[in-house]
Amino acid sequence: MQQPTDSKSPLEVLVWGSGPRVVLVHGATLNGPLTWSQQRPLGERWRLEVVNRRGYGNSPAPTVRSDFEEDAHDIAELLGDGAHLVGISYGGIVALYAAALQPRAVRSLTVIEPAAFRLAKGNAAADAKTAAMAAISADLEPRAFLEAFRQVIKSGLPPAPDPLPPQLEQGVRTTMASRPPSEADIPLDALKRTSFPKLVVSCENDPAFEAVCDVLHRELKTERAIIREAGHAVPLTAAGPFNERLEAFLKRA
Repeated sequence: MQQPTDSKSPLEVLVWGSGPRVVLVHGATLNGPLTWSQQRPLGERWRLEVVNRRGYGNSPAPTVRSDFEEDAHDIAELLGDGAHLVGISYGGIVALYAAALQPRAVRSLTVIEPAAFRLAKGNAAADAKTAAMAAISADLEPRAFLEAFRQVIKSGLPPAPDPLPPQLEQGVRTTMASRPPSEADIPLDALKRTSFPKLVVSCENDPAFEAVCDVLHRELKTERAIIREAGHAVPLTAAGPFNERLEAFLKRA
């Protein structure tokens, strides 16, 4: 584990490779190294800074509970004098908030199926997804919660091992106590005023996530990528096509 030398961030950050900086922000349940394991080959050309958000890995516990706004301040600080920023799902919400907080430090922004369903409020699929996620009981045992959660988000991942490995159980317990993503009010107006390149990625596997991605694409004038035959965990379930698309975007940016 390494910390970027120009950052005072309290977060645990693993650095893979060297080159232009790319900060990778994981979503719910899976920590940074688990989420981005298939992107490690990109470290041959890029300095991948794999973050563990609060409550994951050796990062500190959240102040109250895992919260996308607290995480966004952490990530904005971590950006330092500039980096490409990539976030998935809950981490996509974090990345959107962080980019609005520190736009001059963002070289480019990539979000993969951010769970910002409030953006698509009124869309039947997005509203149903919000309700389905809220219906997952926090009283379940961690493995049962994880399986229910993965089914709702259509993760594309195989069943979790039993018992859960410690790092996965840690992530599930943090998720169980987290602020709901449906509360995220994405700062679209602030993001519209930014000039850095933006990419929105989805897998066309879930109309709720597609609705959110379509709003971001339309409102922020982003590039749009659809990685078919993937699950919600796009970087894991379709690593080859995703890596190729991400790297092409980073090179242009």
